Amino acid sequence: MTTTRPRPRPFGRALCAMITPFTAGGGPDLDGARKLAAHLVAEGCDGLVLNGTTGESPTTTDAEKTALVRAVREAVGDRTAVVAGVGSASTRHTVELARAAEEAGADGLLVVTPYYSKPPQDALAAHFRQVADAVGIPLMLYDIPGRTGTRIEPDTLVRLSAHPRIVAVKDCAYDLLGSTKVIARTPLAYYSGFEEANLPLYAVGAAGFVSTVANAAPRPMRAVLDAFDAGRTAEAAALNRLTLPLAELMMASGLPGTVTAKALLEAIGLPAGPVREPLRPAGREAAGGLLAAYEELAGLYPAGPGPAQSYT
Repeated sequence: MTTTRPRPRPFGRALCAMITPFTAGGGPDLDGARKLAAHLVAEGCDGLVLNGTTGESPTTTDAEKTALVRAVREAVGDRTAVVAGVGSASTRHTVELARAAEEAGADGLLVVTPYYSKPPQDALAAHFRQVADAVGIPLMLYDIPGRTGTRIEPDTLVRLSAHPRIVAVKDCAYDLLGSTKVIARTPLAYYSGFEEANLPLYAVGAAGFVSTVANAAPRPMRAVLDAFDAGRTAEAAALNRLTLPLAELMMASGLPGTVTAKALLEAIGLPAGPVREPLRPAGREAAGGLLAAYEELAGLYPAGPGPAQSYT
């Protein structure tokens, strides 16, 4: 059975998987986080996802995660959705993080599949339901089996969609067929979590994207969706192609997206700071290539509010 209800967008369309800025000494840079968050909202992001993979959640403390949510909430007010990553390998710990994020002002929670222990699907479903039952704000499930070792199977997502607070999926499963089937069978809002699928998933009914590349290039990433929504599908495809060189360097060059995003943000004068070990900073050659690709893409978009150039 398929659903004909309008596709929900509980957190907007264009979401940035925001980095966590650090000071030169390696501590949290909350002033930098406020500045970066305000910049991203001004440049067209209608959602910010904090404390996710790009936000270096494995190496930040619980207190640092909560402080980041509070700082960003203060900076953006009610202008944009704030989604807090709270996933961990432990259900009990995830519930604690979820409650803390809700209290700190998050609008929603990004809950990754518990990693390493590889729970079977019934245990996985129970984990997500327990987190959803513990809070009063909606959940975005994070399906990224390449990192966690466990897929949230399509049938499991269909069952979980019946929970009133499980409303969205960040999709990093690299399975367009499976994702399309869940989109067709449920009201879940799908968000592409890998840049090369942003437009294909959107075309089959996804709600939008959660993008690492949007840290540096929020307007070009959003422009693809804007063109598609306006019915200019050829332009959307052309704009999407323009983003690919930068997206490939940031996400498929052999360096983690956190590393490339921070290198590029530093180069263009936005708050970033170092990465935490075991990650290492990008080398000079990689940083130079990123900046060149960014400048080529940014040159196509006029400064300030207004549409990008049209490419058909």
